[in-house]
Amino acid sequence: MQAATKQIINTESIKNAIADKIDSAGFTSWIAPLQFGIVAGCLDLVAHNQFAADYVKNVYGEILSGVASDFGLNLNISVRSGVVAVNTANDNVVCAFVPEQKQTNVKQQNGFDSFICCDENMFAVAACKKIALGGASFQQLFLYGPAGCGKSLLASAICSESIGHVVMMSGGQFVADFTRSLRDKTIFSFKDFCRNCDTFILDDVCALAGKRATTDEFLQLIMDLYNAGKNIVLTANVAPNALNGFDRRIQSLFASGLVVDLVAPNTSVRKQMLIRGGVDANVADELSKRIMGDGHLVNGVINKIKTYTELMGEHVDMDVASRLLGDTLAKNKTPLSMVKAMCEKMCISYDEICGNSRARRLVRARQIMMVALKHATNMSLTEIGNVCGGRDHATVVYALNQIESQKASDLILNAEIDDMIKLCK
Repeated sequence: MQAATKQIINTESIKNAIADKIDSAGFTSWIAPLQFGIVAGCLDLVAHNQFAADYVKNVYGEILSGVASDFGLNLNISVRSGVVAVNTANDNVVCAFVPEQKQTNVKQQNGFDSFICCDENMFAVAACKKIALGGASFQQLFLYGPAGCGKSLLASAICSESIGHVVMMSGGQFVADFTRSLRDKTIFSFKDFCRNCDTFILDDVCALAGKRATTDEFLQLIMDLYNAGKNIVLTANVAPNALNGFDRRIQSLFASGLVVDLVAPNTSVRKQMLIRGGVDANVADELSKRIMGDGHLVNGVINKIKTYTELMGEHVDMDVASRLLGDTLAKNKTPLSMVKAMCEKMCISYDEICGNSRARRLVRARQIMMVALKHATNMSLTEIGNVCGGRDHATVVYALNQIESQKASDLILNAEIDDMIKLCK
């Protein structure tokens, strides 16, 4: 009885000594689940599977050996043997985690050839290809951009063409599977499932926002993957520092890798998407100019045209397309659509135009847009200022005077203004 009490005291003291040397998240995730024992002058740590044992040895082996030595013990890390004949799973039972949906270890069919790339997205695509081929100088890739810009498509392409084992989840799937693993008491099998890979992909981290327990688990997962030298790919609608529902620590971690933005499909990309979807070239050319939405909307147009052709057996020309897509195509250009079209033409984002930056190229672009709107519409100067980022009446007057004074001696400026006016009509 006294010997047993002494062993309990010793193992608890050892646990406390280890906890003092390891961060709380790592101790809770990896050390606390181990079975502690003292056998023949040796600290015997038993893990529930080989992956956990190997991870503890590689990451915490030196710390554990040092603590054991302080207590005059050697260290042995092993794997629990034998079969536990229990139907209800718990944290000490080896249970295989099975994803709710077929999602990760089956390669997707969409490769990089399925992504139509514009000049602005070439860097993002090159980064995705590099991390898929392995040997990238960066371990973590964070892709962000508006809905319909192709983030999920590129994530699937990385999954499809990556070397090694890939685990890919959506943000919603991660939340659901983590919650289910807690309910079914298979949390450690879930941890193993996520970590036993060469590349981990989470599509839409925004789905984790505001979920404290899930976010803490994901944070530990990212750190563990990074320490193990694994690749990590994350996608979101906004940059890391603009994420809502995440504290500064997590935003900083997301921003620590390579952060790359994606832009929505421009007119040229929309046309290629339509042609690739089976739409006649002349129809695709006209539709690409009148569809102001994102890639999701373009795919919806393709599906509608395909379905109409299959069901009605009728060729879709522009007349049929105009009638069929009356709820989708832009009929009358609004001031906002005009400004966005001019932004696309100038390769400037609408957010930049509406921002407070006084960079020369942005100031000049705003002034040209104001002049174009003045000549192409009946908008008042106040209305023009509002649609160009909430500029006041005096700012618009100054812009008009500046550009008008330069037009007489600058033929290139004249041609640029004429192009902008055509976009507004």
